[in-house]
Amino acid sequence: MQCACGAVECAITAPPIGTAVCYCADCQAAARMIEAEGHGPAVADADGGTALALIRNDRFALLKGEEHMTAHKLRPDSPTSRLVAGCCNSAMFIAFDDWRFWKSTMIERWAGDKPAIEMRLEVRDRTSDLPFPDGVPRYQTFPKTFLIRILRQWVAFKLAH
Repeated sequence: MQCACGAVECAITAPPIGTAVCYCADCQAAARMIEAEGHGPAVADADGGTALALIRNDRFALLKGEEHMTAHKLRPDSPTSRLVAGCCNSAMFIAFDDWRFWKSTMIERWAGDKPAIEMRLEVRDRTSDLPFPDGVPRYQTFPKTFLIRILRQWVAFKLAH
C-alpha cells in the first residue's frame, strides 16, 4: 500500500483479519477533518463510509516515508490515531494506543487487487441518503461473529509473541 504520490509505502504480509466499510461518527468526522485539509484523495466513500482492512501489527510494516506521517486525533485523549501522509494528504491507516493489536488500513491505499468488502458497520450513524452500493451485510454495530474473529486473531497474535 502507498500514498497517492508514492513517498510513503507500507507492506502487508498476510490477508486481513476482516474488511468493512465503517460509518461510525468518528470515522465520518475524521474523514471530513482530513479531507478539509485539501489536496488529497478522498477518505470516505461517496456515501460517507470509510473502507478499512484490519491487519495484525505483526503483519504490517511502514517501509518508507515515516518522516511524512502525521497522526490526527479527534480528541487529545483518544487512543485512536489516523495516520496521514502529509506529502499528499493521503489517509493511510488507523493505529491504536490501547490493547488493539491491529491497524485499520485504508483499502483505497492498497496497490493492485484490493480486498473485497465483507460488511458495512455502524450503519446507525450513516447520514447519507444514497442507496448502499452493494449487497454486503449491514450491521447497526459490530456483529458478534466479527468480534469472535478478532478474539481468535488476538489469541494467535499473543501465541506468536
